[in-house]
Amino acid sequence: MESYRIGLFVLAMAALAAPLLTRMPTSFRMPVVVAELLIGMFIGPHVFDWLQPDGLVGMLGELGLTFLLFMVGLEINFNEIQGKPLTLAVGGWFLSFTVAMFCMYFVHAIGLIQAPPILAAIALSTTAVGVLAPILRDEGIIGTDFGKLLLSAGSMGELGPLLAISLLVIPTHTTFLNTVFVVAFVGLTVVIADAAIHPRSSRWLQVLSETMQSSGQVPVRICIALQALLVVLAGEFGLNVVVGAFAAGMVVGMASKGESGQQLRHKLDAIGYGFLIPIFFITAGMKVDLSIFWGHPLALAQVTCLLGLFVLVRGAPILLYRQHLSPYEKIPFALYSATGLPLIVVISDMGVSMGLMAPDKAALLVAAGMISVLAFPIWAKRLLDETAMN
Repeated sequence: MESYRIGLFVLAMAALAAPLLTRMPTSFRMPVVVAELLIGMFIGPHVFDWLQPDGLVGMLGELGLTFLLFMVGLEINFNEIQGKPLTLAVGGWFLSFTVAMFCMYFVHAIGLIQAPPILAAIALSTTAVGVLAPILRDEGIIGTDFGKLLLSAGSMGELGPLLAISLLVIPTHTTFLNTVFVVAFVGLTVVIADAAIHPRSSRWLQVLSETMQSSGQVPVRICIALQALLVVLAGEFGLNVVVGAFAAGMVVGMASKGESGQQLRHKLDAIGYGFLIPIFFITAGMKVDLSIFWGHPLALAQVTCLLGLFVLVRGAPILLYRQHLSPYEKIPFALYSATGLPLIVVISDMGVSMGLMAPDKAALLVAAGMISVLAFPIWAKRLLDETAMN
């Protein structure tokens, strides 16, 4: 019991230190996700060995993963990305995934990056819209036409990989049964979503409103219960549990409108980003062995190759945006779209835990994702600023 208390204290201090680290006055400000991963690496078993990613810490990390995917689903606003932006985003992601598959089969064949091609391709086709959205908002880009196109592309860069990793990579039944279970799960989710969006009882709405600011917190508890329900259903139907968490987030996102919905989102933000989600990234960082960079002579070349592939894969859709982006916006659009870390961590963590990816290969993907978050948005903004000045 004493070790659990010490472990929780170290974990809490690590979670507190991460956002404070990002506020230090430096020439650039790293995203808090990167700080959490770095702190996890140092307090984990491969450096100072203060904490192990197992037991209670590991369980909290798994809860953080499900809440992260819940928040990702919650952040996708179909009202803002519908129409042409959504059509372009869907076509663009499929183009990205096709390019990623071709590239990964090639680099895998020549032995440069030894990882399951389809798993690596899914990781390459992600966009960290949860990391990008605050950056774009701070830079005044999110409300522009460029920002709306980028936000829709980024949302599909989270939705597409999630569906792919959950439904295509790891089926646990025959194709027919897997299809039946997917259809059944989608059907149940649609029924739940309809009940949430169109409540039949005004008395029920009044109860939700009255308890929003009380100790009962019924709306928040409903969201947690819905997440648990869909996670359990996804697991029982042989799907990956991340599908359940993501679907729950989408249902809550569609149902939570207006001022009361905004209040609910603030409360869920506090639970997720103030408690569970940082623990997931810290525990994920604990699993990264930094010795790979001096133990493998090709590690630096592999990370550089992955960074180039990020830009190539997520930049390929600019072919579809020729009529919608000016020439000087295309490279920044590719760089912003190639910024991907949270889902790369999720995919790498799942790949290792299921024996589909070696830990050292997962560490390379995570390292490339961290560099993309640190470098690509800064590079893209500078290109946009230089163009604006000229």
